[in-house]
Amino acid sequence: MLDKAGAGKFFTDLALSILGRFKGGAAKAAVVASGATGIVSGSSIANIVTTGPFTIPLMKKTGYPAKKAAATEVAASTDGQLMPPIMGAAAFIIAEYVNVPYLEVVKAAAIPALASYFGLFCITHLEASKLGIEGLSSDDLPPFWETLKSGCHYLVPLTMLLYQLVVLRHSPELAAYRSIQLLVLVIFYQEIRRAVIEKTNILSALRNAAVLIVTGLIQGSKNMVSVALACASAGIIVGVVGMGIGGMISGWVESLSGGNIFLLLLITALASLVIGMGLPTTATYIVMASLTAPIIVEIGTLHGFIIPIMAAHLFCFYFGILADDTPPVGLAAYAASAIAGSEPIPTGIQGFLYDIRTSCIAFMFVFNPELILYNITSWSQALLIFAMALIGMSAFECFAQGWCLVRNKWYDIPFFLAAWFTLFHPGGVAALFGVGPDYRYYFFFPGLLLYGIVLLFQKLRKWVA
Repeated sequence: MLDKAGAGKFFTDLALSILGRFKGGAAKAAVVASGATGIVSGSSIANIVTTGPFTIPLMKKTGYPAKKAAATEVAASTDGQLMPPIMGAAAFIIAEYVNVPYLEVVKAAAIPALASYFGLFCITHLEASKLGIEGLSSDDLPPFWETLKSGCHYLVPLTMLLYQLVVLRHSPELAAYRSIQLLVLVIFYQEIRRAVIEKTNILSALRNAAVLIVTGLIQGSKNMVSVALACASAGIIVGVVGMGIGGMISGWVESLSGGNIFLLLLITALASLVIGMGLPTTATYIVMASLTAPIIVEIGTLHGFIIPIMAAHLFCFYFGILADDTPPVGLAAYAASAIAGSEPIPTGIQGFLYDIRTSCIAFMFVFNPELILYNITSWSQALLIFAMALIGMSAFECFAQGWCLVRNKWYDIPFFLAAWFTLFHPGGVAALFGVGPDYRYYFFFPGLLLYGIVLLFQKLRKWVA
């Protein structure tokens, strides 16, 4: 209901004022602006059309090719739905399905989402290094405090929603209702403020505010239709499965996967991508979680893998989101390419390549539930896992982009991959070497050492060059 164009410009300018001076600052600002918008929009396409008209031309202006500028916006906008604390509507539905408090969903989603966005930050930096793109000059950057002052009203409803959910621990329904009440007041403030600045009629401003509110309510109702239909369909599916057909589905899926948990996850991921091409992400999650999440947990248990139900649900959610930039449909890529003036399919492919990190994270937290803080109660332990995940993600992106300090050589690749896997899943490496799980964190040191060795190799090559 708020002015989308104004909100997009506010988030973009605010991010630019902080990050614009760094290498590839325009792309980094696009990541932050799109992430901030995507937290509450619940739609990658809506996110792109809100921030894309500001971020994509800016990236092109600083030297990014049109395809990569659009793909960066696609990746950032798509992943915005992964970012706590809001996660669109999905966090509330996951909490309902898994039967846990809302804050447990936020806790579980935090490290994977932050690691995914950090990986996109690494991508923008590495792309800027390859293309020789530097930061913007101070004269080209918007002033931070003036920008914050001019658009702080965009943050008020979001702050209210977080206060209701996190501090007061109200139900999602009550928190959303009270935030909407405050949003109505903010809309009136927005239109009156604009009328004062532009010296126009106050009555016209009040009328515009009323139109915005009614239009927003209508649009919100329309957006909920697809989710409501998916919920109804999922309810039917759950009922049918509960009548006894669930065992048959489990047997069929297990037979199709050959009892291999890796193949089962791959089948689930591909099914989520295909279904997500025709459904909104929340609806895709509802359908896939109803069908496959219990089966993932069940088959994992049969083969010795303890897979938390939360990990299975987040896995389905992640791949439902990734469908938005997966060719040949990739609706998000079409929206971004229209703004950038690039070809939709190559843009979608580039965006999908950027989002490989997100799919890898989804597989990782299934086999290493510590990444979703499963059974983690210590702050120090959580921070250690988080820090190692960020370093591991930077190692993975250096491999994926073929560049770190200089262009990669073939012998750099095993070091990057080994460092990434070790830092993301030390328990798996410990089991590989026959070491007990109590000593798994000691393998962080070899992971850091492997990453340090390849960085040293590249530093030496950079000096020689």
